[in-house]
Amino acid sequence: MEERLLIKKFIVRKLHRQRMWLHKHTSIHNLPKGLSNQLRSSKEVKKAIEDLLKEGILLSKPTHYGLEVSLNPEKIREIEELKN
Repeated sequence: MEERLLIKKFIVRKLHRQRMWLHKHTSIHNLPKGLSNQLRSSKEVKKAIEDLLKEGILLSKPTHYGLEVSLNPEKIREIEELKN
């Protein structure tokens, strides 16, 4: 569980740093880039992304070439708490 929290924080920090809000989005496959190989290869990455989507912190945008995600501006408080 602690590993999943680290991954969530990493993803939220990364998207916040790149200003990926609402209409600016990135491929879901780019999220684990930058994690250590040990964390990137774990199943926790997929579960962490699913958790962030369920919590509404990430917004999804299906496209013909794959799923795109961005931060939800309505969840700024939760994002700030998770980021710190």
